[in-house]
Amino acid sequence: MASLRSACGPVRGADVGACLAYHALMLFLVDGYNVTKSDPVTRGLDLEGQRHALVARLRARGREMLGVGRIVVVFDGEGGLGMSSATGAGSAPVEAVFSREQSADDLLVRIASGAAGESLCLVSSDVGLTERIRLQRAGRVEVRGREAAFESAGRGKARKGRARYPASSAGIPAGGNRITEELKGVWLAEEDGE
Repeated sequence: MASLRSACGPVRGADVGACLAYHALMLFLVDGYNVTKSDPVTRGLDLEGQRHALVARLRARGREMLGVGRIVVVFDGEGGLGMSSATGAGSAPVEAVFSREQSADDLLVRIASGAAGESLCLVSSDVGLTERIRLQRAGRVEVRGREAAFESAGRGKARKGRARYPASSAGIPAGGNRITEELKGVWLAEEDGE
């Protein structure tokens, strides 16, 4: 029986396809300098070095660190990388975007609002940005701290599975998981009887 672990958590059988389809529509928005200026590996580099290191890291290990989906890294200002995509086998497609005439936060909010058909994951520890995107998307956003894109992310025993965000942040009331499990039991029992 096929199984998948990582972005989907432990999944078996037919659920593997559903999980992969869900994550194929996942958009990972990375607040570039929020990550690089705090990452112990990149914070001592000049801005160009920080950008290059983060984009290269996400190309090489983006799926391992974040999961399956499209990765867009947004940086403030004008820069040398422009738009780029990875094409190597096994590498994650990564787009590096510069905000140019607006702040990176404003551009991240604009990208998030235009991604209506995609699930969204914001990688940032900027509380103000997180709130703006949650408001824009009516709470339908997964948020991971900037540490999710640090060089050390996804390595060693400390990161076996993805950290889950609290259900309350998505508007699910307390006890919502228990109710969902009860409904699954009822619906699945009805399907088996048909």
